[in-house]
Amino acid sequence: MSFHSAAAQLVTLAAEGEHGGNHESLNPALTGGGALFILLLLLWITTRFNRDR
Repeated sequence: MSFHSAAAQLVTLAAEGEHGGNHESLNPALTGGGALFILLLLLWITTRFNRDR
C-alpha cells in the first residue's frame, strides 16, 4: 500500500465520520473508564505476582 492510497483512505474515513458513524450506545466516558479499570486491574495483578523479587 502506497502512502498516497493510505492517505486517500484516511480522508475517506474522516469524511464518513462526520455523518454520525458512531453507534449511539457506545458512551466514550464509559468505554474509557472501563479500559482504565481493566488496565489498573492488570497492573495490580502483575504487581501481586512480582512480590518475591
